[in-house]
Amino acid sequence: MKCPKFAHKILATALLVGISVTASAQMMINGAGATFPYPIYSKWFDEYTKVDPSVRFNYQSIGSGGGQKQIMAQTVDFGASDGPMSDENLGKAPGKILHIPTVAGAVVLTYNLPGNPSLKLDGDTIAGIYLGQIKKWNDPKLAALNPGVTLPDKDIVVVHRSDGSGTTYIFTDYVSKVSGEWKQKVGNNTSVSWPTGIGGKGNEGVSGQVKQTPGAIGYVELIYAIQNKMPFAEVKNSAGEFVKPTIDSVTAAIATANIPDDFRFSMTNAPGKDAYPICGATWLLVYEQQKDSAKGKKLVEFLKWAAKDGEKMAKELDYAPLPDNVQERVLKRIDEIKM
Repeated sequence: MKCPKFAHKILATALLVGISVTASAQMMINGAGATFPYPIYSKWFDEYTKVDPSVRFNYQSIGSGGGQKQIMAQTVDFGASDGPMSDENLGKAPGKILHIPTVAGAVVLTYNLPGNPSLKLDGDTIAGIYLGQIKKWNDPKLAALNPGVTLPDKDIVVVHRSDGSGTTYIFTDYVSKVSGEWKQKVGNNTSVSWPTGIGGKGNEGVSGQVKQTPGAIGYVELIYAIQNKMPFAEVKNSAGEFVKPTIDSVTAAIATANIPDDFRFSMTNAPGKDAYPICGATWLLVYEQQKDSAKGKKLVEFLKWAAKDGEKMAKELDYAPLPDNVQERVLKRIDEIKM
């Protein structure tokens, strides 16, 4: 008969072996890219561990430009971007990259003024501010849009992204549509040559710069302004209506979007009186042919869960879920991923 002490040793060893097997069986899926959807992706990755405890996600919120570079270099299992990849970049990739749209969100103009008044802006004034032509808060153009609002005789400090950014892509896509001068001089991309202003890294960096700089204005994803309790402007849309950025006004914009088969689309300056004009979708970027079949299988399971169950969490974090007909198309696309 074995002594109890020896039996305890065997039991302890067995438990340790069990723990180490569980730990080694846990698969790490690596991703990098957009800061715009980081709040909802963090929520998804956390919730998904309850669905499949064998998987963990390591996501680096480095900006859409970085996400595109890393998926092309195959240093991550998925990339994330708020601007669709260009034909040129897709052509450089070692395999076919699929765009999987997840949610849509608003890019807002947030500012730091005494008393944080409610402001109205239009395409002309936004372009003028970011071209460095409207330099003071009490400029006649701003005053005309905001009757009854006391605007200070204060310099406007323009804040923009310093990194490659899908939020920049959405913002410059909008400004290019409403200003011929902007389109000619600056254009739209994840990274542009800014005529004026100071840079901040990520949505976090721009929010921080605006919050600590009196007279500043910057563009960030809606949730970053809400989380930081910062004001944001109503913007005049293509129907001539001033619209607040909300889930409903983003949903109104995505409802009008013409979404092609490859899911690369723009929804800025959308038609319709209820549509907020500066908003866009965000995408996960994955290879159609997965190199690691075990990891690919787990990634596909997660993508299907995100498209069905994850979408239900979008509104509580101030993102707009994809319309049902688009969700169905996305699920079919996920089925095309090969192991």
